[in-house]
Amino acid sequence: MPRSQPDSPLLFDLPVRPDFSLEREALRNSRWPVAGTDEAGRGPLAGPVVAAAVVLDPENIPDGLDDSKRMDGAAREGVFTEILKRARAVSFSAVCAGSIDSGDIRKASLEAMRRSVATLTVKPLLVLADGRDVPPGLPCLGRAVVKGDQRSQSIAAASIVAKVMRDRMMARAGACDVRYGFELHMGYATVRHRTAILEHGPVTRLHRLSFAPFRT
Repeated sequence: MPRSQPDSPLLFDLPVRPDFSLEREALRNSRWPVAGTDEAGRGPLAGPVVAAAVVLDPENIPDGLDDSKRMDGAAREGVFTEILKRARAVSFSAVCAGSIDSGDIRKASLEAMRRSVATLTVKPLLVLADGRDVPPGLPCLGRAVVKGDQRSQSIAAASIVAKVMRDRMMARAGACDVRYGFELHMGYATVRHRTAILEHGPVTRLHRLSFAPFRT
């Protein structure tokens, strides 16, 4: 699949926090509504990759929007609640470990983004996607934005929704199977997680068997 030409800023061009400039540009060019989309969970050994799409209200933008990776859990949960209250539309989608194994994590991430955009109740005319690729199959124009969760408030909002929803899924997995501590590491390759894998083996349909250490 050919990659779109990304919007690649120099590091010193990044704002201290994401702003609404890309969205305002789209509004001036009659490409509104704008949706931001991002994913969470590309790197873990277990669990789905989760994406979200958000259409913000330009007149009612939540405070505290930022790259979800730069926020602690309490801050994310607080801003997540405000996004649900104030945004014009919010959706999320997950692609399971089995689907990741049958393809690859990049394709699964893009597919999760596509599904999230497709299920928005407000149909966008432009999608701002975090990263170097525009998800294939979008119903409208897409723009790839490198480090988008640090540049666009719409993408930052999507990153927060995706992260919160994925963390809740993994916490539930931890409650169902207490051997692995999923609620603590969210499926990432911590010492505790790797030790549990060595002791108990992988969990069917939850661990990504195409990832190391399962391949070896």
